Amino acid sequence: MNPLSRFQGNAWFQAGRMAYLALFAMTLIAAASWLFSNVRQIEPDKRAVVMRFGAVSRTAGAGLLLAWPEPLEQVEILPAADRVIEHHVTALLRTDIVPAWNNTGGEKSDAVAGAGYLLTGDSGVVQLDVQVYYVITDPVAFVLQGEHVLLALDRLTEHAAVAICASRDLDTILVARPEMVGNGSNIAERRERLRGDLRQGINQQLAGLRAAGSSTGIEVRRVDVQSSLPPSAVDAFNAVLTASQQAEQNIASARNEAARVHQDAVQSADRALQVSHARASEQIARASTDTATIVQLADDRSPELLWRLWRERIPAILAHAGSVTAVDPHDDAHLILPGPDRPTSQP
Repeated sequence: MNPLSRFQGNAWFQAGRMAYLALFAMTLIAAASWLFSNVRQIEPDKRAVVMRFGAVSRTAGAGLLLAWPEPLEQVEILPAADRVIEHHVTALLRTDIVPAWNNTGGEKSDAVAGAGYLLTGDSGVVQLDVQVYYVITDPVAFVLQGEHVLLALDRLTEHAAVAICASRDLDTILVARPEMVGNGSNIAERRERLRGDLRQGINQQLAGLRAAGSSTGIEVRRVDVQSSLPPSAVDAFNAVLTASQQAEQNIASARNEAARVHQDAVQSADRALQVSHARASEQIARASTDTATIVQLADDRSPELLWRLWRERIPAILAHAGSVTAVDPHDDAHLILPGPDRPTSQP
């Protein structure tokens, strides 16, 4: 055989052998990677549920997890039992319902006109925005329920919210508004009672599902509620508030004006009373001066003084009389005194 042909044959053999070894090594590496694909480190704030062929096999806490690769075993990583998970309940929001109704086309029906609003005990309407904080108490049940857990939580929250709103009036529910934070101990107590009753209602329904064999594996630890009113109701309340404030301003202005008028009237009355007292005192003093002589004469009962004054005053009095007839009731004589001469009238 030609040495050159023999050399070429050895080269092809060596190349094939190298390719085979490389493929074998890659196969071993891929097999090892697949075999250890479910070997992982579980963090301290998490835990794992291992399912073998779709059935729950075991649960594992923090640490190194050894599990067969998929599809033999599947590993679901869940939060730890003390980790609180937040969930925004969208079933109570109007914005998620009304657009779909508006885009249906054709004539609009009022069947969902009130969608997203809850009826209160005093026939009012309110919208609730609820944040639910829950923990996973049963990881196996949580994994088995899968995506149905949050859907069930939305439905249970909606049911509890309907019952809570129906048992309270509008003012009691509106204490959950965020702008009312810190408005006194009474408001804070009513707000916490509302949240506590809603949380208790949700947990009671979860307990009912657990007793019926349909556990979701969760428990609600806290509920945050923000209440709001329909836009038309907000406008009406704002109008009423504006009118009330305007009325209070008018009442205050009227009271101030009435107080000013009353003060002016009191001042005028005091002034008039002082003037009247001053005038009365002046008139009394003048009358006392004018009657001093007569009072003195009344007090002095001397006959000589009276006769002397009578003789002094009587001529002046008789001078103004046309004639005077003096009649003595005990005597028939008449005394006629001529008066002053008066001019006779010409015919």
